Amino acid sequence: MTPISRLRLPRTLIATVLSGLLLASGVQAQTATQPVDRIAAVVNEDVILRSELDRAVANIRAQYAGSQTQLPPTDVLERQVLERLVLLRLQIARATDAGITASDQDVAQAVQGVAEQNGMTVEQLAARLAQDGMSINEFRNNLRDEIITQKLRQSFAQGRINVSEGEVDAAMASATATASQQYRLAHILVGTPDGASPEQIATAEKKIAGVKGLIDRGEMDFATAAVRYSDSPNALEGGDLGWRALNEIPPAFANAIQQMQKGQILGPVRGPSGFQLLQLVDSRTQAAGGGEQVTQYSARQILIKIDDKTDDAAAKAKADTLAARLAGGADFAKLATESSDDAGTRRRGGDLGWFVADRYGTDYGVQVASLSDGETSAPFKTDAGWVILQRVGSRQVTAGNEQLRARIRETIGRRKLEEEWDRFLREMRGEAYVDVRDAQGKSTRPELPETPKEQHKVTPVDAHPEGTRAAGF
Repeated sequence: MTPISRLRLPRTLIATVLSGLLLASGVQAQTATQPVDRIAAVVNEDVILRSELDRAVANIRAQYAGSQTQLPPTDVLERQVLERLVLLRLQIARATDAGITASDQDVAQAVQGVAEQNGMTVEQLAARLAQDGMSINEFRNNLRDEIITQKLRQSFAQGRINVSEGEVDAAMASATATASQQYRLAHILVGTPDGASPEQIATAEKKIAGVKGLIDRGEMDFATAAVRYSDSPNALEGGDLGWRALNEIPPAFANAIQQMQKGQILGPVRGPSGFQLLQLVDSRTQAAGGGEQVTQYSARQILIKIDDKTDDAAAKAKADTLAARLAGGADFAKLATESSDDAGTRRRGGDLGWFVADRYGTDYGVQVASLSDGETSAPFKTDAGWVILQRVGSRQVTAGNEQLRARIRETIGRRKLEEEWDRFLREMRGEAYVDVRDAQGKSTRPELPETPKEQHKVTPVDAHPEGTRAAGF
C-alpha cells in the first residue's frame, strides 16, 4: 500500500505540510496495551508526549523504508523530529496569542483540496487515513495547526517584508528580457547557539569539515550526509532547498553559485546560524512572458481592520471620520502613517507601489480602475476591513515585463521572508522554556547549583557579639 505521506496537498499550503501533519499525529494507532504515556518535552506551558514522538519517528522510518541506512542514529533522529514538534508548538502558541485562527471552513476546504489532488472523495480520504491509523478528525486537527502556522507566517510577512520598486528595478537591470535562470540547491547546517563560545565554534567547524571530508572522499552523498548530520529543519529532506531564482539566493552566495557546476559544493561558510555547506543540485532556464500591454496603477491606502477589538460598525465609523478629514484637505500620506492598521504600508504613507488591478483582489481592482489620478475613494469594505484608496497614477507596460517584475518582486520577497522567518524562529526557540525528557521521562536540563539556605541560629542572651553570626555568612 502506498504510504499516506505521499498524498498531495493544495498549493495554498506550505510544501512540507503533510510531513508536518504526520509528525504531529503519526501513521500507527495507539493500542490499549501500550504503557502509560510519558512526557518527551515540556514547551513553555505545553507538553509533547512520548507517544507523539514515537509515532513521528515511525513515520520518518516508514518514508525511508528500504533505505534505513540513510537515517541518522536513533537518538539523533529523535532529536531532529522532536525539534520540529517543538517549533510547531511554539508557532501555534504565538499564533494563538496573536488571535490567529483557522475556521472550520478553512479546514474543510483544505481537506477537500487534499482529497481532490489525490483523486479521492473526502470519504475515500477518510478511509485511506483510517487504514494508516489516523482518524479524519485527527487529520483535520493537524491541518488546522498547519493552516494557523501558515497564517502566522503570512501575518509576519505583512508586517516586516517589503520590496521596493528600486530593488525590483535593480534586479530587472541584471535580468535578461527573455529568460530567468533558476538553481536547485541543498544545504547542510552545523548549528551554533547565539553567543557561542570559542570552543563551541571550534567544535562546529571541526564537525562541518568532517562532513565535507566524507562527501569529498565519496563515502557518503550530500543528501545522506544532510539527513545524518545537518541541524537544519529540512535535514530529513536531504537538505533540499528547492528551485530558486538568483534573487532568492542570499547575495553572499549568489555570485559564487553562478560560477558553480552541477553537483559542486560551496563551503564551509559561516553564517548567523552556524557553518553551512551548499550544493548546486541542478540549474534550468525558464522563459519569460510575451508582449501584451497591461495597465498598472500606483495608489495609497488607509486600512481600518475589523478584528476582536474593532467590530464592523466601529471600523466603518473610523473610516468615515478619516474620509471627512481627507475631504477637508488632510494629507493622505500623513493620515495613513498616523491611522492605517496595515503595518506594511503604514510606514510608507500607505503606498502600495505599482500593481495591476486585480493584484489585491476584486474590491481594490474595481475601486482603483474607477478613480482618476489623484482622486480618493469613499470608504469601501474588504475581507480585511474598511479601506480608503487614493489613486496616484497609472501607466501602460508590456505584460512580459510586468510578469518578470512580478516574479522578481515575489522572489526577492521570498528570500527576505525566509531570512527573517528563520531569524524569528531562532529567537522564539531561544526565548522558550524547553525541557527535553529522556525515555524514562526524566529532565535532561542541567541542574542549577543549589543556593545555600540561610541557617538561623538562636543566640543565648548572654552570648558574645561574635556569636550572633549565622552559619554561612
